[in-house]
Amino acid sequence: MSANSFPGEKYLARRVLNMQESQTMKITGLAKQMKAEGKDIVSLSAGEPDFPTPDFVAQAGIEAIKAGFTRYTANAGIPELKKAVVDKFRRDNDIEFAPEQIIVSNGGKQTLANALLALCEEGDEVIIPAPFWVSFPEMARLSGAEPVIIQTTLEAGYKMRPEQLEAAITENTKVLILNSPSNPTGAVYSESEVRALMAVLEDREIFVVSDEMYDRIVYGSVRPFSPARIPEIRDRVIVSNGVSKTYSMTGWRIGFLAGPKWLIDACGKIQSQTTSNANSIAQMAAVAALNGNQQVVEERREEFEKRRDYMYKALNEIPGITAALPDGAFYIFPSIAGLLGRAFSGKEMKSSTDIAEYLLVDHWVATVPGEAFGAPENLRLSYAASISELEEAVGRIRKAFE
Repeated sequence: MSANSFPGEKYLARRVLNMQESQTMKITGLAKQMKAEGKDIVSLSAGEPDFPTPDFVAQAGIEAIKAGFTRYTANAGIPELKKAVVDKFRRDNDIEFAPEQIIVSNGGKQTLANALLALCEEGDEVIIPAPFWVSFPEMARLSGAEPVIIQTTLEAGYKMRPEQLEAAITENTKVLILNSPSNPTGAVYSESEVRALMAVLEDREIFVVSDEMYDRIVYGSVRPFSPARIPEIRDRVIVSNGVSKTYSMTGWRIGFLAGPKWLIDACGKIQSQTTSNANSIAQMAAVAALNGNQQVVEERREEFEKRRDYMYKALNEIPGITAALPDGAFYIFPSIAGLLGRAFSGKEMKSSTDIAEYLLVDHWVATVPGEAFGAPENLRLSYAASISELEEAVGRIRKAFE
């Protein structure tokens, strides 16, 4: 029997068979492959800033290598970084944590996976508002739980309402995942909106995993509000964040989780038997990022805001496309409902996947279909690209649907 004909899938665990491949990674990979083949691809699919890691951060990594800081560290993170994280939460989010309430992991994905693995088991339910980040439902399934999806709308600003949360709760509900600022919509829940949602959970034993990875990338007068700031529910809130988006450090793989000590200890137990500590060099670079001059963060935020304003205006000028103005992150999530059911270049557009494939293959623009985010009538476009690249992409999109 050849290797290719061996029926290996029948031996795989149900938790793997039930999971879907990350569509964002899949589209980004295909775009990179086409680019390597010489095609002039404009990619709006990647979930990472186009800016380089700040020089002073990179230099801290170089100095760590020169100093021989290349051995195992404490499983939960070096003391310097845990202190920097504590200071970050106090400075940026007005939340007080102790160092023993922090664990540093290999990127934000691992922090979230650790938290769900520690909390959930077979029969539990995890409430997830849609549109959602592609990994949320799959992480819930990996932990043995069942994702319960709450659909939100463009008209509601892609935000879940308290009555929707109330209606979704059952005796099996274990966790609510809240992502603000949101990937993929850029929606940011206000303080009053967060308080209204948390009031629904106040007298229930339901935990909140709050993904706040984009908390420093917000626009205008909008400011995110963490549910960890609400005393009545504080003991059941777990906050995930990291340096990836704020400091253009996606490849350094440093995320951190903050919450009740008993939960953080459990996450540490999981991490100790899977990956152990996060990269030692990257930890030192993250210390520099969090403790260093934050002016670079503001400069890049301002540039993202200019790009956001351009994309919002330009996309809404294309017939069949309707975009909401994002309050945070660096994505815009337009509805393409007006294009579905129509044919372009002889191809009928039945879904956002059809639209995304058509744009990539025929017009060399990489986007991500909304199906991946639980929103089949949308596309996610990242504006983590130069204005000239965005103008080229919008021009191609406009031409594609003329």
